[in-house]
Amino acid sequence: QVQLVESGGGLVQPGGSLRLSCVVSGSIFSLYTMAWYRQAPGKQREWVAQIISGGSTNYADSVKGRFTISRDNAKNTVYLQMNSLKPEDTAVYYCNVIGTSTWGQGTQVTVSS
Repeated sequence: QVQLVESGGGLVQPGGSLRLSCVVSGSIFSLYTMAWYRQAPGKQREWVAQIISGGSTNYADSVKGRFTISRDNAKNTVYLQMNSLKPEDTAVYYCNVIGTSTWGQGTQVTVSS
């Protein structure tokens, strides 16, 4: 079974940056389509970005131009570089293997002055 471990969250001021990491167990990571989701308090979990095995990416309109998803297949890791952070980006961030219901524990991102 695939296991996911997210890290890299924290408290940052508006306009700041963070880089999230997600390490994925399994020998076929390079074939997975990976995604980042987030869930703010009192709201449903929402899709943020995804990257296919070949490297093509897609983003939610709310983060386009500010966030960048990438992957390192040698390290079984997917990243989310978050720049120009806004208070509305505050949420628990999760990574996911598209097509599975397996989730990690998430990592808290708080954007506040």
